[in-house]
Formats: sequence, C-alpha cells, structure tokens
Amino acid sequence: MKASVLTGPKQMRLENVTIPEPGAGEVRLKLQGCGVCGSNLASWVGMPWTKYPMPPGALGHEGWGFVDAVGPGVRGIKIGDRVAALSDKAYAEYDIARADRVIPVPLTIKEFPGEAVGCAMNIFRRSDIQKGQTVAIIGIGFLGALLTRLVSQAGARVIAISRRPFSLEIAKKMGAQELIALDDHYKIIERVKEITQQTFCDRVIEAIGQQWPLDLSAELTRERGKLIIAGYHQDGPRQINMQLWNWRGLDVINAHERDPEVYVRGIREALSAIEAKIIDPSILYTHRFPIDRLDAALNANLERPDGFMKALVVYE
Repeated sequence: MKASVLTGPKQMRLENVTIPEPGAGEVRLKLQGCGVCGSNLASWVGMPWTKYPMPPGALGHEGWGFVDAVGPGVRGIKIGDRVAALSDKAYAEYDIARADRVIPVPLTIKEFPGEAVGCAMNIFRRSDIQKGQTVAIIGIGFLGALLTRLVSQAGARVIAISRRPFSLEIAKKMGAQELIALDDHYKIIERVKEITQQTFCDRVIEAIGQQWPLDLSAELTRERGKLIIAGYHQDGPRQINMQLWNWRGLDVINAHERDPEVYVRGIREALSAIEAKIIDPSILYTHRFPIDRLDAALNANLERPDGFMKALVVYE
C-alpha cells in the first residue's frame, strides 16, 4: 500500500509498505479519506520532541472508509461496513483500528473525518451552553465554525471573533449574530462590553491555541462565567492572568478529551446531528489533496490561505 512518511521538518515521502494485518479484536480499514488536523502541525514544523522518520501513515487520525478484514474475536462488524475509526496511521491506504473504536457511517454521508467532528461535539457538551446566554467564540476555523452552529442552535447569542474575513463570513452562515475582527485587543474588549451592556460573556470558547487569544478569552468572560479552552496549545508553556481569573471566579474548562470512549460518543453524536440537519460539516471541507500531496495539505493548514477551512486527504 501507499503510505506517507514524515522524514523531517516539512519533509515527507510516499512509500510502498506492506498492508497491515488485524490482530485479535481489531479490524482493517480500506480508507477513503482522512482529515488533516491542526495537531499535526507540531510534528510537521519540527517541534523538539518529534522523532523522525515517523512510522508510515503516522499523524493521520481522522480516517473513514470500509472494513476489509477483521481479526479474531470481532463481533458486530463485518467486511464491507462503512465506518469511521479512532486510529493513528491513517495517512495511508489502509489502517488498523480496535473494533470498539469503529463507528458505522451511512453511505449518504460522503466524507466524514469522524474524530474531528466528534471533537466539536465533545467541546460543545463540556461548554454547558444554555438558551439565552451570550457566547464568544475566538477563532473560527473548522472547530470554531461547528461550535458556532451548535451554540446558535442551542438558543445562545454568538459573538464570533476571528482574524480572516472569510472566517467571519462562515461564522455568519453558521448563526453568529455579532462579528468582530481579531485585530486589536482593547478594541475587541470595548466592543464586547458594548454588546453585553458591560457584563461580558457567559461562555467564551478559545479555539486557536495561542497566547494572545487565551489572554483575550479571560478578559471577555463575565464574573462566574466559563472559559472553555478548545484550542490545542502545543508550542510551549502559557502564562495566565491569575489575578483576573481569581477576581472573576472563572470556571476554566480544558475541553480536550483523551478517553477513547468519550471520543466514540462524540462521533456518534456528530452523526446524529448531521442526520438531524443540526450541523453540516461538509461545507467546511474546502481543500482536498491526494496522498502524495500530504505536504501541501499540511502547509495549507499551517498557512490558512483565503478560503481555507479544512483539508482532507482523499484516496479515491
């Protein structure tokens, strides 16, 4: 099979490697595609902890496709089932997943990077959104856009704050009532004060993963409000204004999950939300690349050109 191998910072090659065999309790997927995640970028740019070359297919964890082999002891999954899975080497034509981490996907859903959409559902659940609240979402990428839709559908007022005009246009389509450019710290604070009659926001979801948006998020959260950290902070330690966090009595929620059962629950909830037409992530898949152009897909995720929201690697 063809599989991508990251050989160094911003370096990759395509290799022909042996198709893996599923062990006990495992299934093999013939992949149709895999989403490209922002968490891939640390290894792509060469953070010090990355070891090269990485295993074939490594970093790909948003794959979907068809089951084409099952290992001993697998029940309830058969060859030919279309699924999404929690696996970690899906930048390849085939990958292995544990059977309890495989989720059926209807044929009517053409493309489904399940882990990514499930992540949005898990963040939404942790955010404890209530009807009538005011919620600021800082960073309208793929996650921020889906969260805008989910929060607005829950009956809350969304203030979308993002750097790119294209992202703000997407946020408006997803239901945001207020749009603010992420450009000037103090102007943003004053504008949110004006919108909220000086009280700030019941919930603030930070979905970028950088120091300044984290600082801004705390400034925009009202007393006894909830600050939800959805951004993936992977480039080093952070500093926080503990005086502000203390004074306002903020509840701070790290909305990242590591329990596979919670991931699977989020993916199932995402499929239900798509079928109920609550969300439509397909409009956010803006760029598609073949496997031999994974480097271009990762660079697009890093540089975020105009019109970019999410990249998929597709194998068919």
